[in-house]
Amino acid sequence: MQNVTLESGIVIRPLETHAERTAAVLLQDETWGRDFSEKIPAIMMLVAEKTGGVAAGAFGRDGALLGLVFGITGVRDGDLIHWSDLLAVHPAARGQHLGEALKRYQRERCRDVGVQRMHWTYDPFVALNAHLNLNVLGARVVEFVPDMYGTETRSRLHGSLGTDRFVVAWPVQAAPVPLPADQARLVGAPVVGGSLADCPSDMLLPQAPVVTVRVPHDYSTVLAGDLERARAWRVSARRAFQHYLSSGYEVSAFVPGDGADASYVLSRSRTT
Repeated sequence: MQNVTLESGIVIRPLETHAERTAAVLLQDETWGRDFSEKIPAIMMLVAEKTGGVAAGAFGRDGALLGLVFGITGVRDGDLIHWSDLLAVHPAARGQHLGEALKRYQRERCRDVGVQRMHWTYDPFVALNAHLNLNVLGARVVEFVPDMYGTETRSRLHGSLGTDRFVVAWPVQAAPVPLPADQARLVGAPVVGGSLADCPSDMLLPQAPVVTVRVPHDYSTVLAGDLERARAWRVSARRAFQHYLSSGYEVSAFVPGDGADASYVLSRSRTT
C-alpha cells in the first residue's frame, strides 16, 4: 500500500522528489517556526523511505503539500517497531481529519513490513492531540518523560516551559481499542492536577483507585496569555504524572471537556 486517495480528492503517498521533500521542510517551518531546532531535513526523508521508514505527504488536487508524516523503523525490546517522529497539517487544510488519515496511512505502511507497534510522543497539555491519540486512534500511554526534547527547541508551539511528553504505543497487527471519553469516569475521582490554585504544589497525592489530572481546554491560549498560570498547570501535572505512572497507575480514559478543562483519568492497574 503506497497511495491512498481520500473522498476529498487528497492523495496520501510517499514523498517522491527533492522538491516535495523541500516543501516538507517548509511545512515544518510553517508549523513549528523557522527557528525550530528539531526539524527533519530533506535527506533524512529520502533515507527513511529507502530503509523501511515512512516519509509521506498529503497532496491536494493542485499538487500542493497539505500534510506530512514521518517516522523510522527499528527494533525495540526484540520487536520490529516504528517511531512516528512528526505529523504536520498545513493551516489551510485543518479541520478535515487529515492528521488522522495520515496516521492511519502510516500504520498500514508499517503493517505491510511486519511492524508490531508504533510509538510516538505528544504534549499531555494539548487536549486536541490527546483526544485524537487516545479516544480516536486508540493509542495507549506507556511513559511520561519530563523535558524529552530539552528545555529550548526554539519552537513557538513549545514556548519556554520545556517539553514534557507522553510516549504512546499503538498496535499495528492487532486492532487498537480507543479509550473512553465519558464524563461519568470523573465522578468520585479526586483531582490531583490542575492550576496550583486548585492543587497546590505541596498537596498530598492520595492513593485512591482512580484519580483525575486536569489540563486546559486550550493550552496554547493559556501559554500566550498567562505564562505563570501555564507554568502552574505544568508543575502540578508533572508532579502527578510522575508519581502515579511510576506507582502502578495507567491512563484509563481521557475526557475532552467540551470547552471546559479536559481530564486524564488514571487508574491503579498493578502492584509495584
